[in-house]
Parts: sequence; structure tokens; C-alpha cells
Amino acid sequence: MEGLFREPRRATCELFGWHPDGAGDRLRRALTTGTRRALDLEEAWLEIRDDRGDPLTDRLLRPTVRTWRPSSLGTDLIDLELDGELAPVPGYARPVWELRPAGPPDAPGAWTGLDTRQRGARLELVRERGCRLEHQDRPAGHAYELDGRHVTDEPGLYLALGEAVNGPGGYFGGCPDALVDCLRGAFGCTTPATLLWRDAATAREHLSRVLGPEGEAYDLVAMVLEVLAQGGMRVTLA
Repeated sequence: MEGLFREPRRATCELFGWHPDGAGDRLRRALTTGTRRALDLEEAWLEIRDDRGDPLTDRLLRPTVRTWRPSSLGTDLIDLELDGELAPVPGYARPVWELRPAGPPDAPGAWTGLDTRQRGARLELVRERGCRLEHQDRPAGHAYELDGRHVTDEPGLYLALGEAVNGPGGYFGGCPDALVDCLRGAFGCTTPATLLWRDAATAREHLSRVLGPEGEAYDLVAMVLEVLAQGGMRVTLA
């Protein structure tokens, strides 16, 4: 994962133990043809998985196959070396990415010590993972509890809400529109349900007057409460 943070954007990636049949038609054709033009793949998506093999995220890569060879990991496997232009991860997000390869955290609140930009980076990874998972929705009527002590910014609100519904590292919306989608099902929750929002005064203090893209002020807490209520989640503020 080190190469994701390097500048300039040119990066060399080594991929070990690939099965040619799982590499995709385009890559198989390129390896079979073997010409310089064929080995320039133009655009591809590099899928990054955590240490457990679960999808973590992906990055756009414009790669050229530099070399490939039989892999020591199996007689029918190959190792690839790709040279390409990789969209790097911002330096401020590095602490977030370095935590994610081990998979989701075992305990809630792993994001609370991050600043707002880092929380935003973490929310993006949580969203990408959450949208790839197949969730088992809990039955209607379930009671959830949100720890609001650290909800001091917008990404913190959605990270806390995701943990309230789906546990440590869980996802349950990253903006009002995404929250609407999550409340419709397939993201761990079946409504009607209830949510106890503890220490809601913290969010009221920090998020009752935030600025939108055009500089307009709005009450994010009120907006989220309205979306939850319309989606069948009865919220109690404590």
C-alpha cells in the first residue's frame, strides 16, 4: 500500500499469485498478444483488499504491463509488474489508510481522534466497504443507540450513525440522500425502529449552523432528524 502515497503519480505495482482466468478478458488478451501496444491497458481499476480478503476500495490506474512470469505461489498462477499513473491518496489520509488493511475495528470510536479531513477520508472508506457488503437487516422494531460525544463535524455524525446501526466501522449513510437509501433497507436496518441519541447537545452545538456548497447556512442536525423520522426511525435525544 506504500505506493499509494508516493509522488509523483507514476507508480510500480507488483501483483503476486494471479490466476489468468481471473484477470479479466482484456488483460488475458494483452498477455497473449504480448505487443507493447497491447500491454498498455490505458485505464484499469486497482481493487484493494484488506488483510482478510474483503474489498476495501479501488483506485484508478493507467497501467502498462512491464513484465509477467510464472508465480512461485502455484503452477497455474502468474506474477505481474505494472507501471502506471496512479491517483495518489492525500498525505493527510495516510493514518486512516494505514489502519484499514487489518479490516474494520473491533471497538467503536476508532475515528474519534481524527481531524475533520481525516474523518472524511475514513467515512469514504467506510462507505465504499459498506456499499460492497451484503447486510443482513435486523427485524423491525430494533432499538439502536448513538454515542454522540464526538459528533463535532459532519463526517463524525455519519461515522457515529454508522456505528450505531452496524457496529464498529459500520456504514449507514454519508449524506442526507444516502441516509434515505439506507433507511429503505439492505443496509442492516428495517424500519420502523428506534434510535437513542446520547449527548445530542454536542451535535446541536457544532452542526446546527453549517455552510452548504453555496455558502448558505442550514441546520444539519434538524435535517438528519427529519430524514430519520420520514424513514421510520423514531429518535429520542438525550
